[in-house]
Amino acid sequence: MGHISDYTLDAITLLKSLISIPSISREEQKAADFLQTRMEEMGLVPQRSGNNIWCINPQYQPSKPTILLNSHIDTVKPVSGWIREPFTPTIEEDRLYGLGSNDAGASLVSLLQVYNYLSKTEQEYNLIILASCEEEVSGKNGIESVLPQLPPIAMALVGEPTDMQPAVAEKGLMVLDVIAHGKAGHAARNEGINAIYQAMDDLCWFRDYRFTKESPLLGPVKMTVTVIQAGTQHNVIPDQCTFLVDVRSNECYSNEELFQEICKHVKSEVKAHSFRLNSSHIDLQNPLVQRAIELGKVPFGSPTLSDQALMNFPSLKMGPGHSARSHSADEYICISEIENAIQTYITLLDGLKI
Repeated sequence: MGHISDYTLDAITLLKSLISIPSISREEQKAADFLQTRMEEMGLVPQRSGNNIWCINPQYQPSKPTILLNSHIDTVKPVSGWIREPFTPTIEEDRLYGLGSNDAGASLVSLLQVYNYLSKTEQEYNLIILASCEEEVSGKNGIESVLPQLPPIAMALVGEPTDMQPAVAEKGLMVLDVIAHGKAGHAARNEGINAIYQAMDDLCWFRDYRFTKESPLLGPVKMTVTVIQAGTQHNVIPDQCTFLVDVRSNECYSNEELFQEICKHVKSEVKAHSFRLNSSHIDLQNPLVQRAIELGKVPFGSPTLSDQALMNFPSLKMGPGHSARSHSADEYICISEIENAIQTYITLLDGLKI
């Protein structure tokens, strides 16, 4: 292997270029075009579907299990409060500032260097790297559209900012529309059925109910009413009250199971936006997790969502940077964190038996 600083330099150079190309979710084409060209310049053979790009190692053998390396190229929109220019990469001492530097550009460029190195070595597994789009919005044209086009995956290493600690479980997400029905009438007369009053018991239930199964890694299922709408004017009894519920699931329940349990308890009509984004977890005895533990890493459960939710195979979330920097003004990654990530990823994967 070349000196690790060579890999770090290449990673930083690529990350600076990616920061300078706006790649808001669903607007990733220019960044994807650039990344595809850069991969070709590296001697790789990228394949593409939409704005998702992947490479399969040249020594691919169907008889071997396959490990997927994955991170995303899209970012959220820049929040207000940026002092620096979000699309101008700026290095100050050990820090590289720019939108997407932490979430998840550093993981993406680190994993690409790791793939470039390991794909030239003999391993007991196949290796695929996938740079996916629309992760921040869980879009249908992101990783979900690509996985059916890939060979069977045994497990994945997902690059997200975790301070290079192994997230072995991740909360899922289900968004509910809850509709309480009433009957319109004049507020001055004793008529109609007030949909707001109809909704009150259900609102209290969502606030107070506790699902019985709690996860040692992720804790309890969390339900939060976040938006409510009802009424048209002061003198009309509202005939409908709708509210949104944010449900964060643990690995003890599928979203469908939670939905069925909720419907048993509330009087209102309940509609789920989707059941796609389930909680995920990987066995602590998985060889990749065990090797991370041997390196002194501490497994934990992550409250934030990633493309793991759309994977139907074991996955480990682990990458440079801190989750608290994501989606914040003056987002940054430390150059030393990228250097450490490349070295750690290679140590985890080189010679791994699965």
